[in-house]
Amino acid sequence: MYSSLLVCSKMVISYLFGTSKVPLLLLLFLHAEGSVGHVGYPPPPLWKDVPESLDEFTSQNNKIVINPWNYIERMGMYKLLLNATAKYMTFLGPNNTGNVLWGLPLQHGWQFHTGINYYFAAIPFLAAIETGLFEDWPVEFEILPPEEMADDFCYTVSGCHSLIPDMMIKWKAFFEHLKRSSSKNQDTENQDQILYYMWIAHRASILAVPKFSERLKYISGPEASFGVNWANTVEFIAATHFHTNYEETSRFQTRLPQRILVDGDNAPYIEDLSAEENHTLVIFYWIQRINTFLGGGLLKLWRRAMCTEPGRAKGRHLLENMAMNLKFVPSGIYYVMVQLSRNQACPDH
Repeated sequence: MYSSLLVCSKMVISYLFGTSKVPLLLLLFLHAEGSVGHVGYPPPPLWKDVPESLDEFTSQNNKIVINPWNYIERMGMYKLLLNATAKYMTFLGPNNTGNVLWGLPLQHGWQFHTGINYYFAAIPFLAAIETGLFEDWPVEFEILPPEEMADDFCYTVSGCHSLIPDMMIKWKAFFEHLKRSSSKNQDTENQDQILYYMWIAHRASILAVPKFSERLKYISGPEASFGVNWANTVEFIAATHFHTNYEETSRFQTRLPQRILVDGDNAPYIEDLSAEENHTLVIFYWIQRINTFLGGGLLKLWRRAMCTEPGRAKGRHLLENMAMNLKFVPSGIYYVMVQLSRNQACPDH
């Protein structure tokens, strides 16, 4: 399977792009890691107003009542998770900035302007409760349903195990590993394992999208396409064990569109989006298109190359350059991914 996908490289490029000539895009690997690094990214919108202790939530009938349909309170769920897990990830960065759960509130902060995803807040929170992460807080939690379509969601540990068991099991496995790992050596291998379990859980959450695919007809065509392309790209990002800490996630999100796409939007020609945002939309589109054309073969090649930490490090660097380097030609995506796969000494899967 692997060999047959490699030999069709020129055929794929010729079919999709009308040429078999590909620029020397592997030179992207020569870019310095620090060339795109910055510090001082702003926190999610209204972060200073987000509750960080149980005292700041509503208490009723000896229960902490949380309304996840309110932006501030959903962010409060994330802040509670960050605070509760901080002691397990002190070795990943100062002041809890290395916490791998930063990707959740930062992503939701981006979605503050572009939409929301309930399950990325409720399931990690409920799984953390089930794992005993909040055992120092002898209280019960009540998560409120939305005003409409309440039956589409779950609000308790048992209810979510019934409705979406795979997501609950995988988020619980992440928190269980996190608690076990606190007694291990705080090294790169431990960090990689934490990211491994986190991305398994994250992917399970992304895979909940088909449950709501019917609703895509209520949003614009460009936004629906972007949602599908984004979910596909996350599979490639997850395979690299991307570091979802504060700085890495913030830097990556600067290239995502800062508004909901509407009918008529056609990247890279969307005038009120930056060149960087337009470029990212194009990259996501081509990754999805090539992977679909190959029947998922591009993702299989990619995962094969990501089977070692050195391979994952190269993969992270390549994806970063795809997104950050405006000179990256989308027609070269397949070529560089094949070359990366070929150069990694990984067993066939």
